[in-house]
Amino acid sequence: MDTNKLRTDFTALYGNPENEPILFFAPGRVNLIGEHTDYNGGFVLPCAIQYGTRLLIRKTEDGMIRLASQNEPEKIRIPVTAHFGKNPVRWVNYPIGIFEEFSKNGIALQGMEILYSGDIPAGAGLSSSASIEMVTAVAVDHLYQCGTDRVELAKMAQKAEHEFAGVNCGIMDQFAVGMGKAGCAVFLNCNTLEHKTVQVPLPGYRLIIANTNKPRSLAGSKYNERVSECAIALSFLREKFSISQLGELGFPQFFKGQDVIPDELIRRRARHVVSENQRVLAAVNCLFKGDLLKFGTLMNASHDSLRDNYEVTGFELDTLVEESWKVPGVIGSRMTGAGFGGCTVSLVREESVDHFIETVGKEYKAKAGLRADFYLAELSDGARLISN
Repeated sequence: MDTNKLRTDFTALYGNPENEPILFFAPGRVNLIGEHTDYNGGFVLPCAIQYGTRLLIRKTEDGMIRLASQNEPEKIRIPVTAHFGKNPVRWVNYPIGIFEEFSKNGIALQGMEILYSGDIPAGAGLSSSASIEMVTAVAVDHLYQCGTDRVELAKMAQKAEHEFAGVNCGIMDQFAVGMGKAGCAVFLNCNTLEHKTVQVPLPGYRLIIANTNKPRSLAGSKYNERVSECAIALSFLREKFSISQLGELGFPQFFKGQDVIPDELIRRRARHVVSENQRVLAAVNCLFKGDLLKFGTLMNASHDSLRDNYEVTGFELDTLVEESWKVPGVIGSRMTGAGFGGCTVSLVREESVDHFIETVGKEYKAKAGLRADFYLAELSDGARLISN
């Protein structure tokens, strides 16, 4: 990502070169394991990656907020107001949702000029939306000297996603983007928001992200349908257990009490959430012990459950994962993100990386008719100020 070009474009767009804007960055994220558990109050294990969103920002005196992106054609100009409304241009609703949250918190916003630039593949399930939200939240918080706690910023970004993007997401994406640490994953209890960073030792291995390049829209997908199905499962299970979220239920309890759910499909949805929660706990234990082989088997089991119980994979993701499993040197592979397209994450021996990319890419193209893009993930720090 060319920061010099970003500054040049900012000046060309907004003028006033003597008034330097401030530069911020927020990463994307890849979830190592713990999928569709976050909005069920469960455990997740995401990490921030080196790809992300840069933002240049400065205050103005005219009471207008100007938004532009090197990745999008639209240039938006909106007045500062006590309450912000949705915009017909989809991508600007992520920052506008953040402005609304600050306004609701009593922050008197002024005019601003903002330019974004991102290298996260849009719609790939690597949290480009949370990256935009969190870089905006951190930038506005700094610009207006609010001193907001980072957890609160993540909550504000989650609300923006709910209300302005129409996606009933959990808090994992915003949390990982905001709290990431280089070389680590974030072990998060999405119910209590207790969290800690966990070292991810990868001696002799690389994490490889593969993008299916299947077009998808999360808000228009079956994501919200899965949220509703989990709510139905919870309503039945609460007849038997004193729980407020599915993530509070251990698998032995669920196994004994699952028959209280009359619908087999709803039962399978809950089965995934409860079993995935246990896999996250086991995966964290593997990282503490340095047992990457066991970690890989948990990744594989996670994909099996997402395919069979939660039904959020689809032909493209399944093909990428199944072809990955065939390659020597791959010890784990699974879909990552919400599914319905998007990406896989694989744990691959360093000496097998080139063969993996060539072989999986070739077989995927032959079977799915799409070209996969591959990225070597580096575990990164979270959203931050780059330079004044």
